[in-house]
Amino acid sequence: VQLQASGGGLVQSGGSLRLSCVLSGRTLNSHIIGWFRQAPGKERKFVGNIDWLSSRNTVGDSVEGRFTISKDRSENTVYLQMNNLQPEDTAIYYCGATREDEYYAIIPAYLSAYYYWGQGTQVTVSS
Repeated sequence: VQLQASGGGLVQSGGSLRLSCVLSGRTLNSHIIGWFRQAPGKERKFVGNIDWLSSRNTVGDSVEGRFTISKDRSENTVYLQMNNLQPEDTAIYYCGATREDEYYAIIPAYLSAYYYWGQGTQVTVSS
C-alpha cells in the first residue's frame, strides 16, 4: 500500500483543517490506517486510526472531542477532521498503515504497528 497525506497549512487558534490520506494498492481491506504527529524535537505520537474494512476507529485522548477520523471508499481516502485547533497541535502529521499480513483484534495505537508511511503534511497553529 502507498499513502499520500495532504491538507496541512497555517491556521489560527480555534480554526479547523481537514487532512487527507490517499491510499493506493491492492490490499486496502487488510490495513488499519493511523494518523500520527511529530512536533519538532519530539517523538511521533498517536492521533487516531481507522480499520479500512470495518470502519472501527479511535482517537487519542489529547484530541478527543476535537478531531474525528473517517474514510471514503470511493475516493480511497482517510480523513482527519481537526476542529478547535490549538498551538500545541502544531506538528507534521503522518498517515501510516499496518502490514497486510498482520491481524489486530484491537486496532493499535502504538507506532511500531504501522509499517507503511506517507510523506507527512505540516500543520501550524498560531496563537
